[in-house]
Amino acid sequence: ERLAILLEELGEAQQAIGKILRHGYHSWDPTILKVTTNRDDLAKELADVQYAINLLLGNDDIDQFTVAKRVAEKAGKIAPYLHHQVHL
Repeated sequence: ERLAILLEELGEAQQAIGKILRHGYHSWDPTILKVTTNRDDLAKELADVQYAINLLLGNDDIDQFTVAKRVAEKAGKIAPYLHHQVHL
């Protein structure tokens, strides 16, 4: 069940990213009365992904130290390839 939640939330985050790539961060869906930008929608979807990850961590489905180690490794590996955005 927790993996299904993560999978669903990742799909919704992908959709939000696709909208930004097509229309930009500041665009919004004109058919919805309550205006939220694509940036707002991405933040919401990524928060939902983070919640799903926290569920996995909290239930020992994945190891938090392994995840933290990989985050640090990825930051080092990807840095040389970030040409257009500031990286942390």
